[in-house]
Amino acid sequence: MSKPVSYGGQALIEGVMMRAPKDIAMAVRLPDGNINVERQPIKPWSAYPVLKLPVIRGFVALLDSLVVGMKALSYSAGMAAEGQGEEIKPFEMLLTIVVSLGLGLLLFVALPTGMANLVKAFVPGVLLQNILEGVLRLGIFLLYVVAISRMKDIQRVFQYHGAEHMAIFTYEEGLDLTVDNARQFTTLHPRCGTSFLLIVMVVSIVVFAFLPLGPLWLRLVSRLLAMPLVAGIAYEFLKLSGNYCKSRWFRWAIVPGLWLQKLTTSQPDDSQLEVALAALKSIVESGQELS
Repeated sequence: MSKPVSYGGQALIEGVMMRAPKDIAMAVRLPDGNINVERQPIKPWSAYPVLKLPVIRGFVALLDSLVVGMKALSYSAGMAAEGQGEEIKPFEMLLTIVVSLGLGLLLFVALPTGMANLVKAFVPGVLLQNILEGVLRLGIFLLYVVAISRMKDIQRVFQYHGAEHMAIFTYEEGLDLTVDNARQFTTLHPRCGTSFLLIVMVVSIVVFAFLPLGPLWLRLVSRLLAMPLVAGIAYEFLKLSGNYCKSRWFRWAIVPGLWLQKLTTSQPDDSQLEVALAALKSIVESGQELS
């Protein structure tokens, strides 16, 4: 039996997106109870050979996923609100992306760097100061995940997140894509984006530990410039852990990410599993492999 294709996915508003190299399939539960499934072509940035190189491909994949994911979220919001006169306009879409990126940079780069800079007189040595900054960054990230997991609207998205993982597990085990088969699997998946973000935080501690201190502006700039390297290393680690997640020597590496997913995934109901399976069936029919 050949190894199953590794498909990716993302939870949407009342829906799930599944992805292949040249297509995405989006399934959304409409207000009338029906499931709308649409498959759209995409042109991944990794189509260019130089962008497929190790480490480089990680940062490229992150940016590519952000753009495709935001478009899919916009689509699902419009479909889920059909008949209610609510649509996300291009300007609102752009504003959402800008605000999201800005908030991310503020919370996970500027804030921990600034906090560490305030106490640098009490922490001797460049290495210790950089490690302190990394620990602060990790702590802020964990607090952020806990905070959003308490939001009622986000909790439903997290149920679709769990449904996405259960559907992918069903496919990977070679079973028919049915609700009953999907029910036997966990909502925690080793290739999840939540795990990737946690790896990014840990890798940043190691990489930033070797960066110079200097004035605050230099610390901020150096960390921003190093983020592509951090994302690239984290991506390679996630890919490796996903390929060898059943190895007893490598299983320990995915445990922290799985623990964190307990905050970002929830048990879906049958109707949500139906949506995730509908998206996956559509993308599997395309016959593409995800590299």
